[in-house]
Amino acid sequence: MKLLKRAKGFRLQMRTEYPFGWSIVMGSIFILLVITAGTSGYMLLEGWSFIESVYMVIITLSTVGFMEVRPLSNLSRVMTILVIFGGVGAFFYLGGSLAQMLVEGKFQNILGRRRVQKIIDELSGHYIVCGYGRIGRVVAQGIKKEGFDVVVIEKNQTALEELARQKMLFIAGDATADDILLSAGLKKANCLITALAEDAANVFVTLTSRQLNPDITIVARTDNESHVARLKQAGAERVFMPYNIGGLRLVQSVLRPTATSLMDLAIRGDINLQMEELPVSANSELVGKLVKNSGIRPRFDILVVSIKKASGDMVFNPGPETVIAAGDLLIALGKPENLQKLQKVSDPEAC
Repeated sequence: MKLLKRAKGFRLQMRTEYPFGWSIVMGSIFILLVITAGTSGYMLLEGWSFIESVYMVIITLSTVGFMEVRPLSNLSRVMTILVIFGGVGAFFYLGGSLAQMLVEGKFQNILGRRRVQKIIDELSGHYIVCGYGRIGRVVAQGIKKEGFDVVVIEKNQTALEELARQKMLFIAGDATADDILLSAGLKKANCLITALAEDAANVFVTLTSRQLNPDITIVARTDNESHVARLKQAGAERVFMPYNIGGLRLVQSVLRPTATSLMDLAIRGDINLQMEELPVSANSELVGKLVKNSGIRPRFDILVVSIKKASGDMVFNPGPETVIAAGDLLIALGKPENLQKLQKVSDPEAC
């Protein structure tokens, strides 16, 4: 599953950073595939030599009008028709990409946003970050680093220039406006994080987003503890206070420096250790098994830190007699590659 997400993320990154180059590369690859398939077809169907087959494919694609190398069978004529359609289509696509590069190179500022908007419109299950300040920057970059799609909403020109330099998807505008939220793909997004500087704006974004998409997960920022309840009433599932979190981390780094350093290294990815949430689906082989009989530790070398039950109850450090049920959420600690293996067992359909 993570490999697919990374492949999708790589494709999205290439389309965003090198839109023209990506089209040219894909067109060239398709032409090479047509030439390879046509050459192989003539060699297999007609028994021609490699040179004869390549020559036949080239004169067919170039439409120069030369006669066939040798008389063709009906099956080879059908293949030649496919070669013509495939090759001509690929040449048109490649030519169109080159023409688009010449035209849009002059009007990139006007058409660039349309291209980005088109990419955003194709996203589904992505993350929206409102605000690219000190907090929003860390959040957006962290999500992108994990291989997930992220769209940033920002109106500050300096921040917008930084987003463009970093090749991140963004919408220029006020996050409190309905049309801006919708243009960021709110209806199809998985989660919205509002990290604006003003609490009133975060409340408004939370309330608007909940009305536009009742199913989306909303995480909001506040600098005032008295505003936590207000944000939750507006529709935020989770509310975080950056300065409070930073202060607590500072305390932990002083009182428990080794443990804190280990968690920091794991979060940053500096060591081969990761904490992951793994849902247990109904068709998982783990359903109904005791923790001691699940084989999680010996098979995957993974430590189950806690289990969140479907009822919402949290079982910390589950004992060997704890039963794993469908709908549980395993909080596991281990190597990334081992966590991926366990995910295939806990939720086969997702993989």
